[in-house]
Amino acid sequence: MSTPGAQAPRSAPETYVITFHVKADQVARFLALLGPVLDAMRHETSFVRAALHVDPERPHVFQLHETWTDRDDVLNVQLHRPYRQAWHAALDALLAEPRQIAIWTLVRAD
Repeated sequence: MSTPGAQAPRSAPETYVITFHVKADQVARFLALLGPVLDAMRHETSFVRAALHVDPERPHVFQLHETWTDRDDVLNVQLHRPYRQAWHAALDALLAEPRQIAIWTLVRAD
């Protein structure tokens, strides 16, 4: 039996939930730069899935869910992949405020 609030084992897949408040005039550029990153990520060994959502009430607010099997790989390898360079370099110009990043582990899927 696990203890409530106990940390999930590192081997459990983790989902990174990233919220972006994009400048209204930068939405097209945001999507154009993010698309190739998402296309490249799907070929990585530790990648599970990704989903990009937009707030229907605020079309400049996006939420990206990335699920990976290995946190160390994400932090030490994936974030430094060459295909992410243009994306990361442009974030300050694209965003109205700093992105918000939260890490989640799956409890149940139906």
